[in-house]
Amino acid sequence: MLIDTHAHLNFAAFKNDVHDVITDCIKGGMKIINVGSQLSTSQRAIDLAKKYPGSLYAAVGFHPIHLFELEVDEIEIPFKTRPDEYRQKEFEELGNQREVVAIGETGLDYFHKPDNISKTEFKNKQKWTFLKQLELAKKLDKPVIFHCRGDKEDNKRAYQDMIKILKDFGKIRGVIHCFGTDVEIAQQFLDLGLMISFTGIITFPNAKILITVVKKVPLEKIMIETDAPYLAPQAKRGQRNLPQYVKYIAEKIAEIKKIPYDVVENVTGLNAVEFFKLK
Repeated sequence: MLIDTHAHLNFAAFKNDVHDVITDCIKGGMKIINVGSQLSTSQRAIDLAKKYPGSLYAAVGFHPIHLFELEVDEIEIPFKTRPDEYRQKEFEELGNQREVVAIGETGLDYFHKPDNISKTEFKNKQKWTFLKQLELAKKLDKPVIFHCRGDKEDNKRAYQDMIKILKDFGKIRGVIHCFGTDVEIAQQFLDLGLMISFTGIITFPNAKILITVVKKVPLEKIMIETDAPYLAPQAKRGQRNLPQYVKYIAEKIAEIKKIPYDVVENVTGLNAVEFFKLK
């Protein structure tokens, strides 16, 4: 079973054809974890999951970029954010709904920093918001979908800060969404008992470091995702990414690990079912 463990069908990029995309995924036997990034998109993820029970599931969370006003130039799809605040009570109400299988995405993003805020305030605000969501996940007994992205000068800094926060916080179930650094950092997350998820980035021509990570991480600790509508795999570069394209990530992992495609599909699918407690 192919499971896209991280997509954003609740985002504006799918406003005109979301039901067509979902219907096509269901015909192919897929399941999708639809991930929120603030209250509105988290609620939208739940609404979609209610319409497609057993195929769509929701994650509710607050992405760190929504704390600030930013112009974000994601690959293929740029967008703007307005400053917002994380509200624990409202997210707890969402998180208690039966369609919700995880808290997230949440974490640290040092790549996008507004000019009018100090580095200390920038990081502290993100850390506080992240910790509140870790507390919420623990209270609700849900796993966490972690977002982590380093700054332009040091890709590893945000990952190192996240590892420290998680060590101080204590045991929690989680997955590192869109893993983007090296084997050393990956091993530290594995040592914390976490899962690692790969996107279409591993299919890019310059993904040599990530390919090494894929080789080293046991298949039993891997999940696959598209991050649709962002990060279309190399075969679809320049297009809107779709959950159906998660097959390209599975194919690349099979190629890297020199194992059959069916094994990758089955094991990563079972990993997702167990991790998110899918029914």
